[in-house]
Amino acid sequence: MDLITVRWFLVVAGHGHVTRAATELRISQPGLSRAIARLERELDAPLFDREGRTLRLSRYGEIFRGHAERLIAAEEAARRALAQAADPDHGEVGLAFLHTQGTVFVPELLRSYRRDHSQVTFRLSQGSAERIEAAVSDGRADMAITSPRPDGLAWHALTTERLCLAVPADHRLAGREQVRLSDASAEPFIVMRHGYGLRSITEELFRSEGIRPEIAFEGEEAATLRGLVAAGLGVAVVPPGERTAGVSDVVIAGARRTIGLAWVAERTRPPAVEDFRRFVIGRAAH
Repeated sequence: MDLITVRWFLVVAGHGHVTRAATELRISQPGLSRAIARLERELDAPLFDREGRTLRLSRYGEIFRGHAERLIAAEEAARRALAQAADPDHGEVGLAFLHTQGTVFVPELLRSYRRDHSQVTFRLSQGSAERIEAAVSDGRADMAITSPRPDGLAWHALTTERLCLAVPADHRLAGREQVRLSDASAEPFIVMRHGYGLRSITEELFRSEGIRPEIAFEGEEAATLRGLVAAGLGVAVVPPGERTAGVSDVVIAGARRTIGLAWVAERTRPPAVEDFRRFVIGRAAH
């Protein structure tokens, strides 16, 4: 069943007359009659009752007309969606990002972009580096703002953050301008769960300093780590920016993480997605 014939069926049903329908469609009357006959054979049901030159929908035709209208509406919706996807000013962008980038970095990025692209919509998701990179790889997201650099994805560095050691406000290291992670080697550590980028970075810092840490707790959000530090359960490696009552942040010497944009290089990107990708990369360059 092709949709052209379905459209023709609806025109014939509307006119109740093959000749008038053929005139509107600018096709021959015999050609239209043959097309309707083929459709009836394909559906194995008479769609019209013939009364002289007038055609009336049979009870089968009445049933089919509702389905035909929905088929045509779905086709038109698909065409509109494709046209929208091809328009950089009206498309949708699937963006995944780390929890730690959801408070300032990503909102500022979206606010800046939408000033000139108010009709572009965003499908947002957040999670661990492992999860959001998987979302990009399998097509559930167009791109991800993540760290550290993922394997198997295209990548562009956006910004570098100096990591801090979060300690209780009355801790012996509180108030110092800078520490080495080894200065806290005897402390219990509160860390992110495996699969989070910050956990990978923290473990690399442990290895570089020769630390075999006592892990007091594994969390899923930097805010949780800070809250438990404030409660005196240990210390934590955290990104800068947030402030928590009862917690002091001290810069860790040589500890940095690079936040970047990741995407699948080989995948076709709709104009709106490509435009946003270029915007993010261009904004990072200034």
